[in-house]
Amino acid sequence: MTEKDSLAEIRQRIDEIDKSIQELVSERASCAAHVAEVKQQQGETGHFYRPEREAQVLRAVMERNTGPLTDEAIAGIFREIMAACLAHEKPLKVAFLGPEGTYTHCAAVKHFGRLIETHPVDSIEEVFRVVEADGANFGVVPVENSSAGVINHTLDLFMKSSLTISGEVALRIRHNLLSNLDSLDKIDRIYSHQQSLSQCSQWLDKNLPHAERIAMNSNSQAVLYAKQHNAASIGGTMAAELYDVPVLAADIEDEPDNTTRFAVIGQHLPPPSGDDRTSLLVFVHNKPGSLFDLLKPLADRGISMSNIESRPSRRGVWDYVFFIDVDGHRDDELVRDAITEIEKSSAMVTILGSYPKAVI
Repeated sequence: MTEKDSLAEIRQRIDEIDKSIQELVSERASCAAHVAEVKQQQGETGHFYRPEREAQVLRAVMERNTGPLTDEAIAGIFREIMAACLAHEKPLKVAFLGPEGTYTHCAAVKHFGRLIETHPVDSIEEVFRVVEADGANFGVVPVENSSAGVINHTLDLFMKSSLTISGEVALRIRHNLLSNLDSLDKIDRIYSHQQSLSQCSQWLDKNLPHAERIAMNSNSQAVLYAKQHNAASIGGTMAAELYDVPVLAADIEDEPDNTTRFAVIGQHLPPPSGDDRTSLLVFVHNKPGSLFDLLKPLADRGISMSNIESRPSRRGVWDYVFFIDVDGHRDDELVRDAITEIEKSSAMVTILGSYPKAVI
């Protein structure tokens, strides 16, 4: 057998596998459509997205993975399959800080797949408002960055919103310098979101020390503005592709593992998925031992706390509000008991949500 014959056989086998994959995907879509029909008969009229179920499927996919594709690659394929099946039933409308091409848009696509109905808005406040008014099924908002810390503005909005956290997305942030100009020497202005400017400050100090840095509401807005005004901007590859602006320098972020965590907000309360996180909003009085009383119920039950942030309460008699992330679901016995005990020593406790941890 010649090498040409061997290659032809391999390609024939690939064609057979592709046919089988296509038939199985179609069968899966039919099953998903049947699920939607059953839910409608039971009186469900909203969306059919179930974050806990998707998280369970993706975890199982990665546990079964034996290569050669990475866990992230194989999970990404299955996420898109699930997204296509869901869109066939009823597309999800997702709000995010726009315009399209922002990192929040990237996070929405990573979490929900590319077949969502996008709803870009002008501010994080507007994301909350649109979802609260049922103008979108879900919203995606930034919560914290591994190098720049928490997004205080987002935390403040949770204090006055009735929405819950339905999921989370961890997105590796790769900043690029985008410009139609063909060299760094020609750049005298850089437009970007303030977070991106701060996350690239060392690179900018070294390579563009004399360029003016101008903060804008979003990276995509900055890309569009810089394109129109013969300047440079900081953005991701999605923005570069969407707005046809060349990447002049890639991966300019100061921290190589720069990652932002996003919250998926909505009006859906997911049941336990098996590996969950619960976010709490706790108002406490300014008195000795308040923080100890807040943390002791968690420590006594061996509940891991992954994050705690304090903010001014702005509610008169209460001086501080703490945002706390703990491992576990609100329906887990230990978490439920700990929250009950915290309520006894705090002015007020609000459960922002119990949701599946980010899978990939």
